[in-house]
Amino acid sequence: MRAAHGQLTFRKKAAILLTALGPELAAPVLQQLSEEDAETLAIEIARLEKIEPDVRGEVIEEFHHLCQVQDFIQEGGIHYAEQNLFAAFGPEKANEIVERVKRALQVVPFDFLKNTDPAQLLSFIQDEHPQTIALVLAYVKPAHAAAILGKLSPEIRADVAERLVMMDRTPPDVVHRVESVLQRKLSSVINQDLTSAGGPKTLVEILSWVDRATERTILDGLTETNPELAEEVKNMMFVFEDIVSLDDRAVQQILKEVDMKELATALKGTSDEVQQKIFKNMSERATGQLKEDMEFMGPTRLRVIEEAQQRIVAIIRRLEEAGELEIYRGGEDEVVV
Repeated sequence: MRAAHGQLTFRKKAAILLTALGPELAAPVLQQLSEEDAETLAIEIARLEKIEPDVRGEVIEEFHHLCQVQDFIQEGGIHYAEQNLFAAFGPEKANEIVERVKRALQVVPFDFLKNTDPAQLLSFIQDEHPQTIALVLAYVKPAHAAAILGKLSPEIRADVAERLVMMDRTPPDVVHRVESVLQRKLSSVINQDLTSAGGPKTLVEILSWVDRATERTILDGLTETNPELAEEVKNMMFVFEDIVSLDDRAVQQILKEVDMKELATALKGTSDEVQQKIFKNMSERATGQLKEDMEFMGPTRLRVIEEAQQRIVAIIRRLEEAGELEIYRGGEDEVVV
């Protein structure tokens, strides 16, 4: 378990911490970050693997220690922090905490690549400029760099090797720019399991508490880097059954855009509450016709029903994006047109 915890990147630890905090507390944190950092962290949450409780506990404990040490550092520097930690935890535990703090304060460039399979990394960077390849190889594990260098074409290999030799100090802004571009590209091609510890559902819950501008920034960035994942998140942000939370004017606006045959299919198998919400916002004649259509179609496959519901949800999202329908965030259910 220690090894597993040690392999976690700082971004993944941040994602674990936010999921542990819950949507209501995590949302304000995202809103305080830059657009780029908020997007990166949101993607990390959506792609989060299942985290064992003891690992989650260690991440929370580490964060608590980091907060303590930061306070000590602000008061009297790192040596003052060490003295207080020694007094509080003893030499062994204090040294462990201090090392974690030092690593947190100085993240190694391209740290997100350290656990990437060399073959996968090769396929990802082999078409980049030789200078970019050399820069990446200068920061990854030597064994990985050797494996990648050996698989490059002879011409590219010689060029990259020469640039490695000639490379001395690269300006931090250049390193950061290359790192940001590669991370954005890599996040769209590396597949990870999405499970209950994080994943799209967690991100959706957090987004329900952020303001509209932050939500749009994160979703736009996610759409650019991983369109399929973005679509999955969007589909989960408003499900068909959420129609019951809309006010009557909003439902009437939606019904103007929906095909009645499609609506009849979507209502099959839904709760009485959902059906009554729809019926009360239609004329008596239209309601009678809709009920007849539902009875006439008989048993319907669940897949067909869900597809019809998704198409209606897509209409609701389109109306919201066009500004014709507004769904309030931040835990409020009220919807106005």
